[in-house]
Amino acid sequence: MAFISNGTTILDAGAFSVSLGNLVLISTQTASDSANVQFTSGINSTYPIYKIEWINAHPATDDVEYHVNFSSDGGSNYDVTKTSTVFDAEHNENNSVADLSYNTAMDLAQSTGEQQIGRACANDADSSENGFLFLFNPASTTFVKHYLAENSENHVAPRISNFFISGYCNTTSAVDAVRFKFSSGNIESGTFKLYGIKDS
Repeated sequence: MAFISNGTTILDAGAFSVSLGNLVLISTQTASDSANVQFTSGINSTYPIYKIEWINAHPATDDVEYHVNFSSDGGSNYDVTKTSTVFDAEHNENNSVADLSYNTAMDLAQSTGEQQIGRACANDADSSENGFLFLFNPASTTFVKHYLAENSENHVAPRISNFFISGYCNTTSAVDAVRFKFSSGNIESGTFKLYGIKDS
């Protein structure tokens, strides 16, 4: 007799399967008044796609940008050249602003600087950043490394801002580390998860 959930056999004649899908949790980090959060291990040739989630990343400082950057030397330097494009949707609590726009201030053109994924997060007790980033084939030494991100932010306005980021690390070196930080001050709290995604 087998127990099957969503097409996956979980229990079969007493044998338990821990492989419940293509998303494999590699590591979890919890920020606690941290200058940044870095994933310096676990990003390699094991999986073709990696996903990082941030849950309630709360800034210690008010009105700060939220950044991500990439490394090809294990996290010694976060200076990979990037080109990207960004658009966002916004809606104020008082209904005074509701728009969808291309955000030229957040995109990059062959820059080694930080990739902005949030613009002006409030540090009210109930404010935070929430989102995810996909990094494609980071171990390739042939192709550039594409990334896609989406971030939801409690803006200081106050408003909800939803950012959509797409870009590539313009290097044929393997990308093996990722760092998240605010433009000023620490990450007071938050949970960060790194997953590998199987190709079959």
